[in-house]
Amino acid sequence: MSVAPAEQTSAPHSARPTFQQGSSSDASSTPPAAGRRALWGATALTAAISCLVTFYAKGGLNLESMTATEIALTLAAGVVVAVAILRLPNAGRRYGFWPTGLLLAFTALTAISVVWSVQPDDSWRDAGRMLAYSGVFAAAVALVRLAPGRWPAVLGGLALASVLICSYALLTKVFPGSLTAADKYARLEDPYGYWNAVGLTASMGAICCLWLGARRSGHALLSALAYPAMGVLLLTLLLAYSRGALVALAVGVLAWFCLVPLRLRSAAVLGVGALGAVAVAGWDFSTHALSAEHIPIAEQITAGHQLGVLIVAMAFALTALGVTIGFLTGTRPPPRALRTQVGAALLATIAITLIVFAGALAHSQRGLTGSISHTVDSLTNPNAKVPPNTPGRLTAVASVRARYWKEALDVFDAHPALGAGAEGFATAHLRYRGETLEVMHAHGFVVQTLADLGLVGLLLALALFVVWGAAAGRATRPFARRERYRPERIGMLAMLCLVVVFGVHSLVDWSWYVPGNACVALLCAGWLAGRGPLAESAAPLAPRPAGRPSHLRIALAGAAVVFALLAAWSQWQPQRSEEASRDAEALLARDPSGALAAADSAVSRDPLSLEALSTLALVQSASGHTALARATLQHAVRLQPSNPKSWLSLGRQDLSSGNPQAALHELQAAIYLDPESISPEELAPPYPNRESVAIYNDYIQALRATAAATPAKSQAVTPSKSASGSPAGAAAAARREALRRSRLRSLESRTPRPAG
Repeated sequence: MSVAPAEQTSAPHSARPTFQQGSSSDASSTPPAAGRRALWGATALTAAISCLVTFYAKGGLNLESMTATEIALTLAAGVVVAVAILRLPNAGRRYGFWPTGLLLAFTALTAISVVWSVQPDDSWRDAGRMLAYSGVFAAAVALVRLAPGRWPAVLGGLALASVLICSYALLTKVFPGSLTAADKYARLEDPYGYWNAVGLTASMGAICCLWLGARRSGHALLSALAYPAMGVLLLTLLLAYSRGALVALAVGVLAWFCLVPLRLRSAAVLGVGALGAVAVAGWDFSTHALSAEHIPIAEQITAGHQLGVLIVAMAFALTALGVTIGFLTGTRPPPRALRTQVGAALLATIAITLIVFAGALAHSQRGLTGSISHTVDSLTNPNAKVPPNTPGRLTAVASVRARYWKEALDVFDAHPALGAGAEGFATAHLRYRGETLEVMHAHGFVVQTLADLGLVGLLLALALFVVWGAAAGRATRPFARRERYRPERIGMLAMLCLVVVFGVHSLVDWSWYVPGNACVALLCAGWLAGRGPLAESAAPLAPRPAGRPSHLRIALAGAAVVFALLAAWSQWQPQRSEEASRDAEALLARDPSGALAAADSAVSRDPLSLEALSTLALVQSASGHTALARATLQHAVRLQPSNPKSWLSLGRQDLSSGNPQAALHELQAAIYLDPESISPEELAPPYPNRESVAIYNDYIQALRATAAATPAKSQAVTPSKSASGSPAGAAAAARREALRRSRLRSLESRTPRPAG
């Protein structure tokens, strides 16, 4: 790989007076000062939206915040698409049409899966999420056609947002108990509530900082600020202990160095930032109060303040280094011979590191091949020991993901064509799990898609990937080495590397479900899909069609807005149903008729919700309508026959209403669908699972009630049969009674009954 020639780009080395960038073919009718102000405004807007989605939606697990986020994104996307329909010229190709269409087809499949889903209400909610994601992608496609010259605002805004988010994550460790409740884990997890999502934000932000610090055009001070920003992002990544995010960043950086010619400048930003981050992280790892679990809050506060001082010192030092490097290289570019030598030294360092690592493995106890096979086994073995949440996790290979992947493949084997329905893994995997560890996602896009949507869903996702890859390649020309590397092309390559980071991480985690991360990747992916060839003009704003828009355009724009409104209404219904269920429970004690009306509203708003049906049955039972309550729960079982919770609710209803025989059958069905629900290991002290204890108690109670009822039936039947001269009937009844008592004794001996 020749380094020196690759450093020769179209812009002179000292041309860095402004933040505004664009290719030499850009045609702008906007005055330079106004253009810079617009660019700064777009940058701030991008950062603000990204931070708002992150801090409000968090990990995407809270229905209320997630619903509001989905509605806002869907409505905003509808407006942007409508504006694009009205303003874009008639001429020209519709770049991004096919990727958008395939993403909408994937969304449609998600919505249709409600028909066969094992958990249809979750599938409905997932369809709402996919509608919002499709809207973000379509809006990005529209924005790049409306304002292709605003691409620096996208990358700059995402860089700023990632630094703000990661700075907040670090502050939660500097001020434990002030910004957030003191955590029992040492890993960074706020603002998402999930450490791997924090690591992914840092990894995607690092790609933006590589672009910011390595570019040849733009303001010199902003390029210098890329150094402390890189330090903050890499420190956050290390303190999150996210191995998947580290691997994703390594792949993204490798892609950057292979595709972008500004290697030495990129290496300076990455290397200097890494030095500062590793120094502070090393001190953190060696401090027991910061790297261990379950530390008293007083010790965390003292050590956190010390960490804050080190972070501030690192930021100042990296800023000074960034300004110095920018000044030295900006006034006098390094000679070509020196750049060649430095590039060769970097390649030699990488090669030597790999050789030393391979040699260390070869001289280890297992040898080179043995170490590799042991690593593969640890990664894929479902029973491998999971590393603790300490800094040593960064060097461990084993993970609990192998269990999730195996269970997802078991679900796929049972539903190979169409899967168990969108978000169906959380319910379907209960039948195949080997322990009571609760998990909602399979931690991998491919296995999750196979489990939820089967081969049809995976083939549709692969088609989307191929079509999008072709569109992104048209915009970036990543392998056209002879084509000039104008600023916009380097920016498009940065977006491509960012999407690669997200895609790699999605293979080993549920990044797709975290809106703060997914929307960043969708924005860049949609921008690449809609950009088209860079040879085409990249005016800051596409010219408005002459005259009034045609009736067809107005109709299409109106249809886009109406579709967004209908989608938002659909996204809102599960939240409205949950609110009505809470109102019904609150009114039950003082206003039974009002509680019944609220429960009926909950079911009408989301007729697929098991929670709404259970609330309605509870209100009906409390009002004395036991038969209606049982009919409601029977409807829930018919609606979700593969969900153990529906059978459990019906079993408890029958048990409380004096029908233990039916309750026993229904509880057995619940245990069949979730065999680990009464696992002896889970019930054993000192940490029994409350749900398992409840199922156990219900099951034992049903068995005892059934066994107690048997002698009375035998006494009523046996004499008549004896009188008729048929002792065989009495013997059969005695055998049935012995079998029931044997099953009861067997279960009680295997499963210790916990106190409470």
